[in-house]
Amino acid sequence: MAREQPAEGGWDRLWTGANLATMVPGGEPYGAIRDAALAVSDGRIAWVGAAAELPGDPAALAGKLHDAGGRWITPGLIDCHTHLVFGGSRAGEFEMRLNGASYEEVARAGGGIVSTMRATREADDETLYAAAVPRLGNLIDEGVTTVEVKSGYGLDTDTELKQLRVARKLGEAQPVDVHTTFLGAHALPPEYAGRQGAYIDLVVEEMLPAVAESGLADAVDAFCEGIGFTPKETDRVFSAARSHGLPVKLHADQLSDLGGAALAARYDALSADHLEYTSEEGIAALAAAGTVAVLLPGAFYTLRETKLPPVDAMRNAGTGIAIATDFNPGSSPALSLLLMLNMACTLFRLTPEEALAGVTREAARALGLGADRGTLEVGKRADLALWNIGQPAELAYWFGVNPCTGRVRAGEPDA
Repeated sequence: MAREQPAEGGWDRLWTGANLATMVPGGEPYGAIRDAALAVSDGRIAWVGAAAELPGDPAALAGKLHDAGGRWITPGLIDCHTHLVFGGSRAGEFEMRLNGASYEEVARAGGGIVSTMRATREADDETLYAAAVPRLGNLIDEGVTTVEVKSGYGLDTDTELKQLRVARKLGEAQPVDVHTTFLGAHALPPEYAGRQGAYIDLVVEEMLPAVAESGLADAVDAFCEGIGFTPKETDRVFSAARSHGLPVKLHADQLSDLGGAALAARYDALSADHLEYTSEEGIAALAAAGTVAVLLPGAFYTLRETKLPPVDAMRNAGTGIAIATDFNPGSSPALSLLLMLNMACTLFRLTPEEALAGVTREAARALGLGADRGTLEVGKRADLALWNIGQPAELAYWFGVNPCTGRVRAGEPDA
């Protein structure tokens, strides 16, 4: 493992008394190092290894010495798929579904995404920001250091930009990195009823250029589904995104197999998300493209789905598997990424190690950040989470409990 010797004057910070789940593949489970140490300089990891191998007295090696007290340290968690910024609530629709209405029936009756659209259009920046802060706080408390936030509840240019603007403000004002995704092709707004092609024209010819010019989005997403947009329409959106130099992601094959995974792979998408109905051919295409499969057990649970994503096919193909909350007001009102670890194991039969990799290493890759974070390696950004646990599997084992005792972002512990 590559290491840097402390510069003159020492490292900035050094943690000792730690057990590390580095999440570096190919060695010990979880990339584990017990009785370990980790050093940070200039916001990046400078040294990782067994404490016995430190090149000197710990007190003399760093400006600030931290005793982890036997806690486990993992990479900071990453929630790579959320819809965090929106107006209103859809608890009433939750009740409708429990009384027998399907997700599709709710959407076609004027509820669903369009219901949230109306509330989001009516809310100003300050209202949306104030509602999003406590939601984000739940994730931060569980060791999340990076979160993706999508638009998609405006469905007009001004409101989509408003959502992205609020998401950027969250990243500037709150102790978390926010990566933004433009999701204009999320649903058909009522003013375009019967004119779906015209709405895609709006997304491609007006929304995307405005988003690209604003610099408010890091990626572009679409909902390719029978109640969303066709593969041909999605292809138009992705082609336009590419022309603006923006990478793509895709809500794919959640309710049916429209070939969304293969479409995402053709565009070298960062990720394809949901994937319950994806074929083995689609999985193979994702693996060949290096596109990460993002599984969303919160939506599977809330919608009471029964079609499991093809996890064995993903393993066999070598497809990277990430896990996310998919936090949204309709199909996944879930603000616990740790709960998603448990659900990924109990519902989808992932191993605890796969689940933890899914919210660290693979989640970083799903945001195009794999070279920068997601594992504890020299040179990577020093985003860490500290846990009062006896072994890493406990992060997926417990639910209703938060064992996170601290976070470090870019080498700086939370106050």
